[in-house]
Amino acid sequence: MLRGRCACNAVAYEVSDEFVAAYNCHCSNCRALTGAAFLPVGRIERDKLTVTKGAESLLVEGDPESTYEVRCGECFSLLYWTARDGYFGVPYGTLIDEPTLKPMYHQFVGSKAPWYEILDELPQHDTRPAADNYSATALPIPDSNEDA
Repeated sequence: MLRGRCACNAVAYEVSDEFVAAYNCHCSNCRALTGAAFLPVGRIERDKLTVTKGAESLLVEGDPESTYEVRCGECFSLLYWTARDGYFGVPYGTLIDEPTLKPMYHQFVGSKAPWYEILDELPQHDTRPAADNYSATALPIPDSNEDA
C-alpha cells in the first residue's frame, strides 16, 4: 500500500500500488490547478483507495453519484477525482510513497506552458490519447534506473 496526504496533513489515504496508467497532463486546467507546468496523475480502480484519516474534513465538489473531485476541506488540496468509469485520478504529488508505475506519456502538450521544455523521452500527445493505448499491461514500463 502507498500512503498519501493533503498539504496540511488533515487527510490521509492509502492506495494500492496497482495504478493502471500514469501520465503527465499539461492542459491549462491542470496547470492552473497546480500552479506548475503539469500534473502527474495515476489512474486506479476506485475500490483500491481508502481514506484513513480526516474523512470528516473531505470536501466533495460535483455529483457524488457521477463526476466529482475530493479535496481536503482545510487546505483544499486535490486528493482524487472520478476519472473514466470505475477509476479515480490521483495526483502523484499527494503520494508519500513512490509508486511502481511511473508516468508513461505526456498529454495535452499542444497546450503546454510555452516556457516549459519537456526533456524526457516519454511519448507526447497534443490531446488525450486513447485509453487502450496506455495501460500498465499494454506497454513496457521504462527502467526506472535509466536517465531521461
